[in-house]
Formats: sequence, C-alpha cells, structure tokens
Amino acid sequence: MEKVNKKYQINIKNKEINFKYEIIDRLECGLELKGTEAKSIKEAKCNLKDSFALIRNNEVILKNMYISPYEHGNINNVNPTRDRRLLVHKKEILKLLNYIKQGGYTLVPSKIYTSGRWLKLELCVCRGKKLFDKRQTIKERQDKRKINEFKKV
Repeated sequence: MEKVNKKYQINIKNKEINFKYEIIDRLECGLELKGTEAKSIKEAKCNLKDSFALIRNNEVILKNMYISPYEHGNINNVNPTRDRRLLVHKKEILKLLNYIKQGGYTLVPSKIYTSGRWLKLELCVCRGKKLFDKRQTIKERQDKRKINEFKKV
C-alpha cells in the first residue's frame, strides 16, 4: 500500500455546480499544464468558478480556469486564464460530442484532485437549471437544515 503525503493531497471544488446545473454524467481527465502551473495548483491557488469546456478539432479545451502565478516562479509563469487542453480518450470525446449535439448540455469542471502523483480534473456533462429548480434546491437545503436542528434538540 502506497503512503500518500497529506501535504500534496489536494481537492479543489467548484461549489456552484450543484446549484446552477443538473449533473448528467461525470468524466475523469488529465490536464495539460505548462511551467509552474502544477506547483500553483498543488498550493491550492486556482479557481474553477465560471470555467467551462469546449470541444474543438477533436480536443477538449478548458476555458476561464484561473491558476494564479507561482510566487517563486520567474519567466516560466504563464497567463493565469489561458486555454488548457484536457487529456481525454477519443471514445470519451465522441461520447461528449453526442451529448453536446443533442443541445442544452454544457461541459463544466467540478473538481481538481490528485490521483497518485498526477493532477486530475472531473468534467461533468450538465444541463442548466431553471429559476424554479434553483428555488426547489434552496427549499430542500433549508428543510434538511431544519430537520438536522430538530434532531439535535
């Protein structure tokens, strides 16, 4: 059994995804990073808010993911919001294309985590929630909170 160093175990989540979207399918993919981006992610200095993925030329491209420049880096730092390629198998890209062609679906990253020494991104196929769905989610959350408070008493 491999010992895992807690210092480098990261788990960065997109907290808005469950509120804004209904998740249909999940997919694990790798990230193509340049320079000191991996070090910044391992220090948990990145943000998945407002990021999404597109399929262009049979490649999955991640847009608007913010990775802050590495503090101890120099000229190796790159643009914090540059487009990043996701490492996905061809069969999985075709599966994602089928969802997108149906219409109404988007590709949204939900979390970044480590798998061994590799950085992985969980990409979700999502459908946007309507306003009444969001209200329903808020109501369910409030009901759960009330039930938990009642159980404690």
